[in-house]
Amino acid sequence: MLEGVKPIQLLLNILWLVLVGFWMAVGYVIAGLICCVLIITIPWGIASFRIASFVLWPFGREAVEKPGAGAGSLIGNVIWVIFAGWWLALGHLFTSIALAITIIGIPFAWANLKLIPISLFPLGREIVPSDRAFAA
Repeated sequence: MLEGVKPIQLLLNILWLVLVGFWMAVGYVIAGLICCVLIITIPWGIASFRIASFVLWPFGREAVEKPGAGAGSLIGNVIWVIFAGWWLALGHLFTSIALAITIIGIPFAWANLKLIPISLFPLGREIVPSDRAFAA
């Protein structure tokens, strides 16, 4: 997680973790646990745990489209939006509004808004270091 992280990214990630990351990751972990308990929704649970780790430490990493993701990901994402994605996206939206009120929170508000697409459509994506995101 810390390999190749620049000092500014480290500082931003630590501030993010304290201000936003922990609480948003808890939401994803809860969604993942519910999905894993229901057995048939385990793929969504795994995706939720993956996003939780991304939400904990987002600076220096990007979510990119996974090559080869097809119709299964599309159908899975539609189901995810209906049952869990919309309230996680609302969590990001409300948190970004609260952060935007403060001067220091504006970059974190913007980062929170950038997490909404993956909270709505997690399947068919992977988390990669930012320097690899453009190569993918």
